[in-house]
Amino acid sequence: MFAGDCVFMAPGREAAYGQKPVERLLRQLGEAGYSDLRMETTRVEHSGDLAMELGRFTVSVSRPDGAQAPERGKYMRVWRRLGAWLLVAESWNRIAEVVSDRAA
Repeated sequence: MFAGDCVFMAPGREAAYGQKPVERLLRQLGEAGYSDLRMETTRVEHSGDLAMELGRFTVSVSRPDGAQAPERGKYMRVWRRLGAWLLVAESWNRIAEVVSDRAA
């Protein structure tokens, strides 16, 4: 799925460059308690052998007390056709939850 020269940029983490470092970072995120990832593609554009994908995601994150906390955010992916379509760049960030004074 990832090209050999790919880059993966996750919030709060250093960017991972290359297939093995990206796989290692994804494994670390899973071990840190990220689970149940759901992605929804909202837009795809392509030209020749490059494509851009935009979307939103939800994920569950285990807190230190064991509780599951939902997170949501947006992502961008860049694909390149190298025989098959492979990811060359992925970046995502969380959307901060706004706490209303009325909810407090």
